[in-house]
Amino acid sequence: MTPHGETTPSTSPSLPWWVATIVIIGALLTAAGGIFALVRPETLLEAGQHMNAAAHVYAGYLISRGLALALMLVTLLALRARRMLAGLMVLIALIQVIDAVVDATTGRAALLPIVLVFAAAFLLGATRLFGQACWRFSNWQDSPMRR
Repeated sequence: MTPHGETTPSTSPSLPWWVATIVIIGALLTAAGGIFALVRPETLLEAGQHMNAAAHVYAGYLISRGLALALMLVTLLALRARRMLAGLMVLIALIQVIDAVVDATTGRAALLPIVLVFAAAFLLGATRLFGQACWRFSNWQDSPMRR
């Protein structure tokens, strides 16, 4: 605990249950997106469009990226690698925010609440793991080495 009552990563060895829950749900959703692209790649297309070589390549990238992110979330959670997990959570939240912008500008506004709630949950979890706001530069910089 810091003098200001903040929890720091080094003083709180266990992860809060709600952060672990967010990470597990996020990993499942991310993996499901990748698996869905593998099993039913045509669902990535708009109605009336047909699969072509470019769509298959995109589906392949979605599979590999989704599964890699999900695997890293679960691995970092299992290792209790708080700062690494928090950094990955911020990255995934950023991906969701960019997805929200794309959804808003391409007429898929129905997806916005889900995407934004997912992003907010990951940012809140990352903030908890860092022990302070995740947008503070000090969270992203290595501590100076002591001599």
